[in-house]
Amino acid sequence: MMISDVVSTVKRYKRRRRVGRGAGSGAGKTSGRGHKGLGQRAGGSMRRLTEGGQMPFFRRIPKRGFNNAQFRTEYQVVNVCVLAERFEDGAKVTPAVLEEAGLVHDASRPVKVLGTGEISKKLDVEATRFSAAAQEKITNAGGKATVIS
Repeated sequence: MMISDVVSTVKRYKRRRRVGRGAGSGAGKTSGRGHKGLGQRAGGSMRRLTEGGQMPFFRRIPKRGFNNAQFRTEYQVVNVCVLAERFEDGAKVTPAVLEEAGLVHDASRPVKVLGTGEISKKLDVEATRFSAAAQEKITNAGGKATVIS
C-alpha cells in the first residue's frame, strides 16, 4: 500500500454544520444568524439587486437609444451542405420537411438557408429567406430557391 492511497481518502467529506446544539458547539443560541434583523428571520431574504432605499443602479443610469429585442425576427438556420447530405437529388425541401428531418424545431417559424459548404444536388428549396451565396449555389446546382412568406 502506498501512502498516497491513504492520504487521498482522509477528510474527503466535510462534516455538515450542526447549528443550534448549545453554546459549546460554537454554533448555538443564534445559530450563526446574528441578532435581530431580516437575516435572522425564517424565510427572510432580500431580493437581488435591492439597495435598501437607495435608488437602484438600473434606475440611476440613463436609458438611451433603440432596442429591437422585443420585435426582432429570429430565423432557424440551415446550411446548403446539410441539405446536400440529407436530401436526395430532385427532392422538394420545405420547412415542414426540414422539421420532419430534425433540421429545424418549428416549421411555423421563419427559416433561412445559408451558403456554408457545397451542393451538387438539384433541390427545390422553399424557405423564408436565402443568403446570396446560398441562392447562387442552389441555382448553379440546377435547383430552385423559392422565397415563401
